[in-house]
Amino acid sequence: MNNSLEKIDPRSIPRRKLYTGAEIPAVGLGTFGSDRFTANEIAEAVLGAAAIGYRHFDCAAVYGNEKEIGDSFQKIMSSGIRREELWITSKLWNDKHAEEDVIPACRQTLKDLQLEYLDLYLVHWPFPNHHAPGVDVNSRDPHAIPYIHENYMKTWRQMEKLVEMGLVRHIGTSNMTIAKLKLLLRDAKIKPAANEMELHPHFQQPEFFKFCGDNQIAPIGFAPIGSPTRPDRDKTPEDTVDIEDPVIVKIAQRLSVHPAVICVKWAVQRGQITIPFSVRMKEYWSNLRAAVTEPLTDEDMQAIAAINKNNRLIKGQVFLWESAKDWRDLWDLDGQIASA
Repeated sequence: MNNSLEKIDPRSIPRRKLYTGAEIPAVGLGTFGSDRFTANEIAEAVLGAAAIGYRHFDCAAVYGNEKEIGDSFQKIMSSGIRREELWITSKLWNDKHAEEDVIPACRQTLKDLQLEYLDLYLVHWPFPNHHAPGVDVNSRDPHAIPYIHENYMKTWRQMEKLVEMGLVRHIGTSNMTIAKLKLLLRDAKIKPAANEMELHPHFQQPEFFKFCGDNQIAPIGFAPIGSPTRPDRDKTPEDTVDIEDPVIVKIAQRLSVHPAVICVKWAVQRGQITIPFSVRMKEYWSNLRAAVTEPLTDEDMQAIAAINKNNRLIKGQVFLWESAKDWRDLWDLDGQIASA
């Protein structure tokens, strides 16, 4: 570890209580390396992050690095950090939604991560639509279909079984919408403990954020600093850049920190769980430290609330089905679930 960086006491990191009573650290390390970082680089970041105080790690099978991260988890636990001190999330990928695939997919993730259980397992996307690695934004799965609630519930019943089997402590959703979650809450035996969603100052999703809180679903925000290392296919000319926003920059200058730190502070103070990603130790140290240093003022929080641009960065174009008009059909913007 870089000796100039002081270790952050994991006990000082704010925690969010789930409806089960379990507590999850409000800042975790994302492990989606996009097309820019190798599995070994990310596994090394996981190791370094644990050494400086991280205890929450957000993984997924589709990231293609769980085997390497599993080696890091073994080293972390060999260092004296107990499994119970860690919060480890993973996700079911889209091509494993079939009833017969869910439990084997989870078992494979557990094998790769070298764990006996997951703290949280999410359905990565609400569609079984998937794509080959590295495809461009115009690529389409010829078998892609819109959201079909009956099918999703078949997947969810298997997720519930994972809890009953003790392989998973909590289950949740990701890349969902209010309309879809309302149906799931109506029909689930075990309701989602968390929903992972895009959340950053330029995309605050206030209505969805409130819906999650009102229904005891913990909001986990990905892309908290605006995901500058997201795949090129996810970048469009109209995208805005959170860490260049004048309001964010001005606050950062006053506090003598990088604008990314302000984005993380905002997320923690707002009440969400945030999972910034970096493989650079100084950056992921700064992100964790943001949760335990001088808070933003009420004026700062109000100023950031006012810069919401409703700018979704991860639009999901590669998951569109043949009859879909454009990426907006994935997100039920009118409150109605798009059909074929």
